[in-house]
Amino acid sequence: MDEGLILRAASADDAGAIGAIYGDACLNGSGTFEEIPPGSTAMAERLDAILARGLPYYVAELDGHVAGYAYASPFRPRTGYRYTAEDSVYIAPWAKGRGLGRALLAPVITDCERLGLRQLMAVIGGSENAASIALHRSLGFELKGVMTGVGFKLGRWMDIVMMQKALNGGVETLPEGPGLPLGGG
Repeated sequence: MDEGLILRAASADDAGAIGAIYGDACLNGSGTFEEIPPGSTAMAERLDAILARGLPYYVAELDGHVAGYAYASPFRPRTGYRYTAEDSVYIAPWAKGRGLGRALLAPVITDCERLGLRQLMAVIGGSENAASIALHRSLGFELKGVMTGVGFKLGRWMDIVMMQKALNGGVETLPEGPGLPLGGG
């Protein structure tokens, strides 16, 4: 882990840096199947939507620059999913391999537990995404399946790797509290 690492809650001021990291993933990576980078306004709206729900969103800074980010979002919009979230982790190309993924994802997990959630899902783009799979496995996520060739990006078919981590006892007890605020039926 880098000694100069600063881990902090994301703010609206981070939208541009977050957008640049995500834009690279859109154009060059398998972590997202989005192929056209969203503009700065769209990224600011996405960040705002997560923060407005009270969900965790962290950035990692190295040498004064945002080097990565991680957050939790609702897994699906239907109310029956209100106790389940999905995590996302993105690292700038220049900062990969420095332990930032773990530093960012660990507090997201802790915050999701504090919110009373029962499941945290990882929907990992590309079965060749060994770093993300290993990161999630190291933090207690279990492989639940691979959906073969459901995405097409960078000129090839790509898989989705589904991983899951039970929180707060998972399905062993009934949930407490209202869960995440969601829309839909």
